[in-house]
Formats: sequence, structure tokens, C-alpha cells
Amino acid sequence: MTSATRKRPTGLFVGLCTLDVIQLVDRPPGPDEKVTAREQVVAAGGPAANAAAVFSHLGGTAALLTAIGRHPLGVAAAADLARLGVRVTDLAADSPGPPAVSSILVTASSGERAVASTNAARHRLLPPDGLDELVAGYDIVESDGHHPRLALAAARAARAAGRPVLYDGGSWKDGTDRLLPLTDVAVCSADFRPPGTGSPTQVLEFLRAHGVTWSAVSRGGRSIVWAGPEGGGTVEVPAVSVADTLGAGDVLHGALAHHLAAHGPLTTRAFVTGLRAAAALASQACATFGTRAWMLGR
Repeated sequence: MTSATRKRPTGLFVGLCTLDVIQLVDRPPGPDEKVTAREQVVAAGGPAANAAAVFSHLGGTAALLTAIGRHPLGVAAAADLARLGVRVTDLAADSPGPPAVSSILVTASSGERAVASTNAARHRLLPPDGLDELVAGYDIVESDGHHPRLALAAARAARAAGRPVLYDGGSWKDGTDRLLPLTDVAVCSADFRPPGTGSPTQVLEFLRAHGVTWSAVSRGGRSIVWAGPEGGGTVEVPAVSVADTLGAGDVLHGALAHHLAAHGPLTTRAFVTGLRAAAALASQACATFGTRAWMLGR
């Protein structure tokens, strides 16, 4: 199939959507101190939502299963995702309360961030009717592990339909142990610490022992460590002048999902090539304040 006729990749993303309020500051304030931000961004956020936006930005068809609600702040988050081409199925559409709001301070000199959010604590989502048919209509399914019942049901449906499941392991959560046996690819942050693990090598061994075929651990600007059926290795992360590390992992996941959906079937070669391409895009995003600005070419 030529590039001119190749099918547009499709991805279903399952997990958290927040409204992010991001402030660029010279330094975080101390107790009882106020600081004036250099810039601010207000946009939809959350690992699954951001990865879906990146997938769409790269030319794929992205859908998001999440909880947002009808509060004005939720309407703003949904509108932001629609502007970026993400099809949202809101499983809490009648909820009058506000969505999870992430308050984020990004330090201008280093790009480091501090985040406070309620995440998915307010919602206990159940799988919607027709989930099996919905999942079967996409090339790949990605979950961030938030909304664990929904994540588990989507992973089971993907396995039954023969669709690869990509897991974004930002941190160890309740239900992660049940999700891993249904996961084909897991890419985890350095903060992802399963019980009894410490080093990236131990994390990769844990994932393999729990049924994950291809896995990786990202470590900020350091190389990504990966493992698969034929062995393992590292993928270098291109060096950039960092403006903002917020969302870099979400760019990595969205870009990897797009590569795997566009260049199936899933093999070690496709996995490593996709990691390399995704790491390059994540580095580019780090050089800009706000992933929205990066996606919009600012």
C-alpha cells in the first residue's frame, strides 16, 4: 500500500481528562507568597486526553473515552479537544460538577513543573453499552490506568478484537495489576514503581512477568530503556533547550500510538522505531511552553 492510499490510523484513548491551568513562573512561591506569572495556558489535559490530541495532531483519527461533565469548565475542556480533532465520548455528560482541574506551575529556568489535581477521584465510570463494537473500530487502544473499571473493560474488548493495547504507566495505581496481562505495550515513567521494584531493569522484568510483551521506561532527558521478546536496549532522547517538561510523556505516548497504528503489525522493530520517533517529538515539545503551543506551531 502506498503512502497516498494508506489508511488513516485510528486510536481509542481511555482515561483521564482534566482542565489544566498552567502558569509559567520564575520560581514557585513560598508559604503565603504571591508571584506574577510570565505566561499562562488554559487547556484540556490528562494523560489520555493529551495523547489523543497528539495522535490527532499527527494525522490520525483519535477518540477519547473519559468523564468531563456539563459544568462550564468541562465545556471548555471538551471544546479544546474538539478544536484539536479529538472525538470525545463523555461518560459523565450529565454530571453538574466541575471536571478535575490541574493547577500547574512551570519554572521558567528549568522547565520543571509542580502539579496539584484530584485526577479521576470524583468518578467511578462503568463501561458503556456497545464497548466491544466501539473498540473493534480502532487500530489501537491506549489507557492511562485512570478510571480502572473502564480501562480493564476496554483492554478486554481490545484483546478479544485483536487490537493492540498500549498502557501509559505514569504511576502505579489500584487495578494496574489486572490491566497488565491484557497489555501488549507498556511505556512507563520513572515514577512508575510496581511493588518490589526500584530500578528500570526491575520494572521491565516485572512487566514482562505480568504478561507485557514490549515495555519501556522513560527517564526525562536520559535515554529510554526498553525490553521485548528479542532482548532490550536503549533509545536516546535528543537534547534540547527545555522550556517545559509538562506533557512530554503524553506526547511520547500519543506519538508512539500513532506510529504503531500506522505501521502495524506490532513487532520489536516497529516498537523501537516508534519509540525513537516519539522521543524526538517529545523533545521538540519540551522546547516550547505548553504542548498546545507546540501542536499549534507557536
